[in-house]
Amino acid sequence: MSFTIRFATREDMKAVHELITELAVFEKEPDAVKISVKDLEKNGFSEHPMFKIFVAEENNSIIGMALFYERFSTWKGRAIHLEDLIVTESKRKYGVGKALYTALMKYADENDYKRVAWEVLDWNQNAIDFYESTGAHILEGWQVVHMTEENLKEFTNKLKRKRT
Repeated sequence: MSFTIRFATREDMKAVHELITELAVFEKEPDAVKISVKDLEKNGFSEHPMFKIFVAEENNSIIGMALFYERFSTWKGRAIHLEDLIVTESKRKYGVGKALYTALMKYADENDYKRVAWEVLDWNQNAIDFYESTGAHILEGWQVVHMTEENLKEFTNKLKRKRT
């Protein structure tokens, strides 16, 4: 199998969106994706892009991607957050995911980032084993916290009501 790794372009966003949707299904959240192709185009390719994406391409078809963005660690400094790493199901086990992961780690090292962080589901043992084999540490005792849009609105509305 022959594929290349490159940075995504605006024209790749339809395929990227399809991969994001495939990942949501894999993670047992099939209805969770609310973002559109236009959102990806706007937020990833504006004057101040909010993320970057490495894509894996085979025969002019996107078969995998790693979406990431810069953040800041008060302990370490400049850091990267890997939001999604996905390879379409029919192309798994060919080294595509490892190639995307490697491209991201090389990018982080070459650009002097101090940390790359991401989440992994506790039932995804294949991913956990792979990450640990590369020297990554799974942080026990840390919990991922999300404030959904609906909960955020509810919280801030309660604050507004208390002020009046």
